[in-house]
Amino acid sequence: MDKKNSKYRWIVFASVLLTYFMIVSQRTAPGLITDQLMKDFQVTASTIGLLTSIQFFAYAGLQVPVGILSDRFGPNVFLIIGTFLTGIGTLLYSIAPNETLLLLARLIVGTGDATIWVNLVLILSQWFKGNEFVKLLGMAGMTGSLGFLMATVPFSMWIAWTGWRPPFFTTGIVLCLCGILLYFVLVKNPRKMEKLHQPANSQAAKPIQKREKTGVILKRVFSNRQAWATFLCHYGTVGTYVGFIGSWAVPYGMHVFDMTRSGASQFVMIGLFGAMIGAPLTSWISSRLGTIKKPYIFVHIIVFLSWSAFLLFNGKPPYFMLIALYFLIGYGNGASALTFAVVRKSFDVKEVGVVSGFANMGGFISAVLLPSAFGKVLDHFHGAEASVGYFYGFMIPALFALMGLIGGLLIKEKSSEVTQSKEITA
Repeated sequence: MDKKNSKYRWIVFASVLLTYFMIVSQRTAPGLITDQLMKDFQVTASTIGLLTSIQFFAYAGLQVPVGILSDRFGPNVFLIIGTFLTGIGTLLYSIAPNETLLLLARLIVGTGDATIWVNLVLILSQWFKGNEFVKLLGMAGMTGSLGFLMATVPFSMWIAWTGWRPPFFTTGIVLCLCGILLYFVLVKNPRKMEKLHQPANSQAAKPIQKREKTGVILKRVFSNRQAWATFLCHYGTVGTYVGFIGSWAVPYGMHVFDMTRSGASQFVMIGLFGAMIGAPLTSWISSRLGTIKKPYIFVHIIVFLSWSAFLLFNGKPPYFMLIALYFLIGYGNGASALTFAVVRKSFDVKEVGVVSGFANMGGFISAVLLPSAFGKVLDHFHGAEASVGYFYGFMIPALFALMGLIGGLLIKEKSSEVTQSKEITA
């Protein structure tokens, strides 16, 4: 079966994106119930920070191993397993009687989530041509932003209506059903179609390709300046946004600006609109200018200045400015798709999966560190006015964003002709 010319590839695309949408919604949905968890389980802000961090710790730590395993054994099985793990973890989260099971549940969710992006990229590259792949990768990024959007006002209203446990339980069931759907779409049906299209006499064994040792690949990646540049870029734009949105954004609006949970979620949604615009607009600007580095450095400057503005106004900027800051920080998260454009242009197609995982790991290491560190700062200033604790807390994302800017400056522009030709013929 010719996958890249088959109409069936659009069923694959829709199924994978539906699953990605559901999984991404669960990255930040727990941030909506931070105060409720603290009340229900009698835990501190530091514990809530650990609860968020452990999920992203699993995600970040598994990015490179998942990339290597998926390159060698194929992405389908890992995507299906990851979807089931995310569903099971979400179910456990919804019925957890104590903070120990909450932590275990988020660890399982993070493990499942770690398989998604790298395998999504590999699956799309298998089923779509080179010119289609780049456009669809942008659509996948927008789908992720829609998943985050789902975890704002819609999910918040659902929680307000039924309490927090039923929405997470229902989402866990849906994710398990997505896992079953992916099995049929990615494994069972393609096997049937392969048998139908396979000539009766085609039993010739495929030549076995000698694979490079994992240690050699990792050594080359970890010693490459360009790989570290992409790592830092993602560290500064993605981790600061995801880490804050997934933990303290809603409590910040409620505690400092006296918003309702729904109102604070609407501010988070403003950032998500920025993220939805960031990927396609910045990619278009980059293609028009014929450079990735210049627009990406500009994005990093905007993100750094946005986080710094919270410090300039002592943790409580004017209301109208808060709207702009959320939008710009979200825009930076969306524009982080340029990280993977740098990877594609800078590395051989056989290394793109591993380097993509390494770069993606940078963003989620940042997302691991930020909620926990932010929580410790808030605990330290627990007796002070709410804005005081958040003022010192905002020093953390500002510092992380500065590291992202350094990563942007370290990028070396390279010709993409060789890599693109290899990708198209692969």
